[in-house]
Amino acid sequence: MLDELLSVQMLAAVAIGAVAGWIRGVTGFGAAMVMTPPLSLMLGPQLAVPVTLMLETFAAAPMLPGAARIAQWRVLAPISVAAVAFVPVGAYVLATAEPDPLRRAIALIVIVFSLLLLSGARYHGRQRISTSVGLGSLSGTMLGATSIGAPPVILYLLAGPEPVHVTRANLTLYVVVISAVGLLSLAFRGVIDQRVMMFAAAMAPLFMAGVIAGSRFFAYLSDQRFRRLTMVFMLLVSTFVLLA
Repeated sequence: MLDELLSVQMLAAVAIGAVAGWIRGVTGFGAAMVMTPPLSLMLGPQLAVPVTLMLETFAAAPMLPGAARIAQWRVLAPISVAAVAFVPVGAYVLATAEPDPLRRAIALIVIVFSLLLLSGARYHGRQRISTSVGLGSLSGTMLGATSIGAPPVILYLLAGPEPVHVTRANLTLYVVVISAVGLLSLAFRGVIDQRVMMFAAAMAPLFMAGVIAGSRFFAYLSDQRFRRLTMVFMLLVSTFVLLA
């Protein structure tokens, strides 16, 4: 166990976590899209997914008080309830799927949604309850299986009339809520073991530092430009993982 703590894999995982935390702090989302594809390549999805959900749930705590003050729960509630109901479906997929096809599926999901976000794609219909429930169900299933559940909801919320800081707060709270539920579902499935806990504990300090630094940097940033750069970065990383 000590050898693994000092391994190249562990050092690379800690560095990936630091970058993902900073992006999460700036944008309110993106940590799972940055972390999961390369961690899945190095360590396998059955370890990468619960580690990512652990960090999303616990280490993003510094963002929660500010987000809770301005988030709009009337928008989040139907999406969150549907997502919570369907997370166990995704957790079952993760617990039973073969690692290599699942790793490639994770990379492909990131590529598709990165391209959609880069293209400026948005949901153009009304924000109906039925639409919110449908997106929440898809998001929850994706999160349980891959740790990447936010992209469909990102496209949906970015189309709303809320200012960017409100949308960011909505996404912050949503990701933490469904990540916590995903973590419980994976624990029930027996996916979380000592090795998962070790990697999460090693990555947490720099991930949290990245979240705090990114949150402070948010006030000085050209939001649109940074989001585009983030999407390009995710696209390149996931393309490499898909082809590796």
